[in-house]
Amino acid sequence: MQDNSAATAFEPFNVTLRDGREVLVREIGEQDKTGLLAAFSRLSADARYTRFMAAMKQLPEAMLEQATHPSPEREFALVALAMGPDAPSIVGGARYAAAPGSDACEFAVTVSDDWHGLGLASRLLRVLIDVARCRGYRCIEGYVLSSNTSMRRLARRLGFADVPCPDDATLRVVTLKL
Repeated sequence: MQDNSAATAFEPFNVTLRDGREVLVREIGEQDKTGLLAAFSRLSADARYTRFMAAMKQLPEAMLEQATHPSPEREFALVALAMGPDAPSIVGGARYAAAPGSDACEFAVTVSDDWHGLGLASRLLRVLIDVARCRGYRCIEGYVLSSNTSMRRLARRLGFADVPCPDDATLRVVTLKL
């Protein structure tokens, strides 16, 4: 089991993106179900496929429940909120998950289509790396579609190795030793 003590508690913070817009980054929670569904519905079909590696028209209830209730012993999840005139809206998210007792975790990052290229994915992934390292993980990895050049480029910039997935020619495995 990893160290999830108060010493590794996560404090929300604001990020100013390349275009000057600001988002609040905080841990996901039960209160984010509606916002997560809205964010999912705003994703293009391509973005959904890139993130979930399957054609998805809606987010299944079980997946929504799991997303908003990460297991503190082996999962960590963030949302990035844009503060709008009516209410905050989720424009990005990132998470990692690990098998029980494992010293490696698998990450995923999603950013709304109209928020690409602003540095949000990079910031979210950097936070995941820092939290995973602080909580005792030795490795963070992700399965990325071979065609997802932007995520692969980001991973390389952050020091990840990028190798073919031995079980699936359409995937790459990006791995960073922590």
